[in-house]
Amino acid sequence: MADAAQRLRDHVGQVLGAPLPVRVRAWDGSEAGPPGAPVMIVRNRRALRRLLFKPGELGLARAWVAGDLDVEGDLYTALDLLSGLIWERAEDARTLRQALRDPEARAAVRGLVRLGGSPLPPPPPAEEVRRRGGPLHTRRTDRRAISHHYDVGNDFYELVLGPSMVYSCAYWDGPTSGEDAAGALEAAQRDKLDLVCRKLGLGPGRRLLDVGCGWGSMAVRAAREHGAAVVGVTLSQEQAAYARKRVADEGLADRVEIRVQDYRDITDGPYDAISSIGMAEHVGAERYLDYARDLHALLAPGGRLLNHQIARRPRRDEGAYRVDAFIDAYVFPDGELAPLGVTVAQLERAGFEVRDVESIREHYGLTLRRWVANLEAEWERAATLAGAGRARVWRLYMAASALAFERNRIGVNQVLAVRTPEDGGSGLSLRARVWTG
Repeated sequence: MADAAQRLRDHVGQVLGAPLPVRVRAWDGSEAGPPGAPVMIVRNRRALRRLLFKPGELGLARAWVAGDLDVEGDLYTALDLLSGLIWERAEDARTLRQALRDPEARAAVRGLVRLGGSPLPPPPPAEEVRRRGGPLHTRRTDRRAISHHYDVGNDFYELVLGPSMVYSCAYWDGPTSGEDAAGALEAAQRDKLDLVCRKLGLGPGRRLLDVGCGWGSMAVRAAREHGAAVVGVTLSQEQAAYARKRVADEGLADRVEIRVQDYRDITDGPYDAISSIGMAEHVGAERYLDYARDLHALLAPGGRLLNHQIARRPRRDEGAYRVDAFIDAYVFPDGELAPLGVTVAQLERAGFEVRDVESIREHYGLTLRRWVANLEAEWERAATLAGAGRARVWRLYMAASALAFERNRIGVNQVLAVRTPEDGGSGLSLRARVWTG
């Protein structure tokens, strides 16, 4: 009898202490669960073994990336329904241990083991980062981490990001849909870059360092529309090649230089302004103060830093913070998020005067939903360009991240800081948010 779906629901519900809020379709064709709910497709027993050997987020991620697990219906709804039940409870080792003290829960686990078949764990998907020993955030490990994420292929990123090739939160007037959505994304990214340029007070004769310059969007905008002389640095060879071509095509080679260089190795300061947009998440908690001090040293007195960075909510016990298992293994190896207050404190410790903090959390949810729509609209091509597993990684991480921003589990902030000179003159207007002084 084809009944794997019902047995799965029963056993998992017993272990977690609550019924699965989604419908389940198992490898034998059986279905069980609430009608009309998104359907979790368990394609084979291997998916179950992945969950048994790595309960929680990493096991689910491995099954998803390998194609053993899928969702039919609205992915956002499915993730929203599952997030509180599976990710949070299964990642809490104490909750699991407490559940397994119950004889019925232990019996349910034995039932899942029988359903899973083979006693051997499947190997992780090829897309998973293979961990090596040694310290994090050395120049070599940072290059390796950046290459894993950004050297996926420029054609793939063009498909997802659109013509702007800006891989950070856009700045929206409001939600959009339909035929104007793609154009709205381009306008929102343009508005974000111009906002950064205004906050930095860029203009002719001003020298800008763009740390983590990506595919050159900020560098080109700052030079072409605001007259700045720009140095952009990245650790990605593919990004640098793309950015250099873009600069040449725009006729800006006399005003924009793109380097493959670690920000720690820059010695040609001072700069009038520094933009760090979506880069500081890669720095790591142990190195963050050094990062802030390095940028402070590269600025001229009165120079401005615009630090655009994702933040997590503070925890009651900060020592319990762990990097997200899926993101660390498949998306941003060694990436870390810090609460906004920690970031501001580190910038101040480095000598900066923090002058403005703008939260644009909701804007990232809108941006990510647009990127997911771009990916889904060109799914076959995306899978061809980056590989099916990599495309599944990006779809899951962007959709889950959109929900995280929308539910205020994470945020994103633009922090404007100044290397204020000894005489105290910041160069900023007396009126808040009039950036030109």
